[in-house]
Amino acid sequence: MATVLIVDDSPTEIHVLKTMLEKNGFSVITASSGEEGVATSKAKKPDLILMDIVMPGLNGFQATRQITTDAETQHIPVIIVTTKNQETDRVWGLRQGAKDYITKPATEEELIVKVNAAIHG
Repeated sequence: MATVLIVDDSPTEIHVLKTMLEKNGFSVITASSGEEGVATSKAKKPDLILMDIVMPGLNGFQATRQITTDAETQHIPVIIVTTKNQETDRVWGLRQGAKDYITKPATEEELIVKVNAAIHG
């Protein structure tokens, strides 16, 4: 079973994403800040990370860059999941090393298709 790390400062968003993932057979771990997300990715080595952008402290762009440039975690695909729907944000997110970009609210179908694609190539 693949493990997905959700990094989001909103308990509601975490609950929504976690419910969709668990219903589809994924194991879920969570982090509520960019800093915690970076630390958890190193400690737990999830198969995939879903990363919010707008968080206090280390934002999702910065956390993604840290994860995708660190030798310990650079193999873990990151998908950005955010309310920021501007093309410039999407391009910037992918430049930080993210494999994909989903605009909230994510549909279950879109989420699962993109998660499977990122994990299984």
